[in-house]
Amino acid sequence: MEFSVVQGDIAAQSADVLVNAAGTSLEMGNGVAGALRRGAGPEINEEAVSRGPVDLGEVAVTDAYDLDAEYVVHAAAMPHYGDGQATEESIRDATRNALRTADDLGAASLVLPALGCGVAGFDLAEGARIIAEVVDDYDPETLRDVRFIAYSDDEFGTIRRVAEEVRGG
Repeated sequence: MEFSVVQGDIAAQSADVLVNAAGTSLEMGNGVAGALRRGAGPEINEEAVSRGPVDLGEVAVTDAYDLDAEYVVHAAAMPHYGDGQATEESIRDATRNALRTADDLGAASLVLPALGCGVAGFDLAEGARIIAEVVDDYDPETLRDVRFIAYSDDEFGTIRRVAEEVRGG
């Protein structure tokens, strides 16, 4: 499986599956969720909310609507109630469940953001390491192309450096 780090707007990516950095309510607010909601149209939020709430670390699948993808996998790395903070376990579980779900859907390509980082409060470098380790250890069935996406220059530099360290070079 090819694993790469890319920079850009996740809503502009073309893949079988785009992963949303969701909270357990699956309500699509700002950040990654907002970008995907704006790109897909309002129906995606309605469908996502109808599939929730989900447990921390779990995922739900919706249509991708107007995005250049078949599905959006909403990976709940943070609680949407209470303190709203992601944990190492929630990021690990959400990443693993997103990869498994993409395989279950027969997807060949997937783009995922830094789940649990940003508004969920988890340190970007530490979160990126967890995600890169899960992806690196994952044994895919149908997935052939996994892209870890960053939006800003700083995020891209951090994620690329950490992913290279995890992959040994």
